[in-house]
Amino acid sequence: MRRILSAKGEIGLFRAKEEIIKCLEDNGLMSDGKLFLNEDKLRTDVIDDLIKTAIFSEDPELKNYCFLLIREYANMTGAISASIHDLYMAKGRGGALEFTVPAINIRCLTYDFARRIFKVALERRVSTLIFEIARSEIDYTFQRPLEYISCILSAAVKEGYKGPIFVQGDHFQFSSKNYFSDQDSELEKIKKITQEAIEAGFYNIDIDPSTLVDYSKATLVEQQYHNYINTAKMTDFIRSIQPSGINVSVGAEIGHIGGKNSTVDEFEAFMDAYLSNLNTKPGISKISVQTGTAHGGIPLPDGSVASVKLDFSVLDSIGKRAREKYGIGGAVQHGASTLPDELFNNFPKHKTAEIHLATGFQNIMFDYAPEEFREYNFKFIEENFKSEWKENMTKEQFIYKTRKKVFGPLKDKWWNLPEVDKNKILDVLEKKIDFLFSQLKVYDTKSYTDKYINLVKVEYKNNTDLSNKNVDFRSLKLEEGAD
Repeated sequence: MRRILSAKGEIGLFRAKEEIIKCLEDNGLMSDGKLFLNEDKLRTDVIDDLIKTAIFSEDPELKNYCFLLIREYANMTGAISASIHDLYMAKGRGGALEFTVPAINIRCLTYDFARRIFKVALERRVSTLIFEIARSEIDYTFQRPLEYISCILSAAVKEGYKGPIFVQGDHFQFSSKNYFSDQDSELEKIKKITQEAIEAGFYNIDIDPSTLVDYSKATLVEQQYHNYINTAKMTDFIRSIQPSGINVSVGAEIGHIGGKNSTVDEFEAFMDAYLSNLNTKPGISKISVQTGTAHGGIPLPDGSVASVKLDFSVLDSIGKRAREKYGIGGAVQHGASTLPDELFNNFPKHKTAEIHLATGFQNIMFDYAPEEFREYNFKFIEENFKSEWKENMTKEQFIYKTRKKVFGPLKDKWWNLPEVDKNKILDVLEKKIDFLFSQLKVYDTKSYTDKYINLVKVEYKNNTDLSNKNVDFRSLKLEEGAD
């Protein structure tokens, strides 16, 4: 039974908590205030409307009730938010090296795209995959951590996926400008978003003070000082707030993606200093390095993306040292989603622990969207972000670099695309995901998470301000920080 309940006349939106309760009772999912599990009814008649209300309702209390129900029902069905830390520690001991874990940033169509990812994962017995969102993406896509993880968990429930759900805060990045103006203030900002993410259920956090590396200093340790000292502070902070029974997987980065390639000596200088300043164990589980890529690729004047020379020896050498000397999972590749298809099977060969993928999926969304709708998005960019069109940019370069910023203000337009149009996009995304899973060798990896990952059901506690946090989208400056 579908409802037309919102003041705007939208289908599938609840108007009040009482309407949700009645729906749950009618479907055998609640009685006398207690939740019960009827998976068929939950998947077919309820979960779509819960997540849509959670995203688009303007009532903070109603949104929060939907977030609560989604988490509780996900726990009941066996879709459990988890940390990948112990699997990476197994990689650090020399096991589970034959595959590379894909970390997928979803900027738009989050619920629908996640459903397709889980569909492929179920067919291929894949459970070593990460869903992530960067600090910058949280802002310009209008997806707070609680909304993002709720979309992922709802998608898992809808598709019948059971097991660990790895959700990651990607590039919780320090602004060098803000940091060197007020170090304490910038550190507190990173702590605040990290706490919000962990409370939402993100048990994987990539801390990124690599923007603070100063190559003008004489020694490698001096160059890495602000990087390792803040990574240590953030690791200690994460350990102080993580849920009982869970070691949040913490990632670090030694060179800002898009800069010069990383070296083993840099890694050791960072790692030794980091460990000597760390007060709480365990430390990081992986290290992100620069191999020659750039976030989002480098757009050429015609709007195409420049080819890059990726140095796999960086992943080999630093990954080997990471495992053998420090016992952590190895090296992480960023900025990879726009690489040629023929390169992806190299990452498992070079024992890369994790690879981050984002912009390639965004490109598919635009490439396969209806032409009229795509042009509507581009016109929106020209009208609202004209100040970011630099003199040396062609129109194609400007659109390519800026178009990701439509996903927040036009979220409802993408969500409500006609099903036939949306499915054209999702079919291509699904095919791409299956290809990547095959190339990264993560087919049949459920046995690894069964062996290494302990599932801990964490009770949802809302400490988040659910009032409208969406800032004026025109004030969001383009930053690095997602692939």
